[in-house]
Amino acid sequence: MTGCQGELVEEEFDVVVTDTKGTIVLEETVTTFENGFMDLWLPRDDTFTISIKSDEGQAESTISTFDNDPTCITTIQLL
Repeated sequence: MTGCQGELVEEEFDVVVTDTKGTIVLEETVTTFENGFMDLWLPRDDTFTISIKSDEGQAESTISTFDNDPTCITTIQLL
């Protein structure tokens, strides 16, 4: 069995997810798992702006949840 390992293990991040109408659908502090990743459950069939902040930096990206979109995103980097 193989798996991925993220760099920021068990660290807290302030996460805000906004839909295309500007409505905040998620706003909470999330702690990454032992593998360095976090789970976010978002409504289907929409596009979202995700903002992630911590003492290490911040990142913002656009993601979507349509049928053919990826369910695992590993390209967001803190700046």
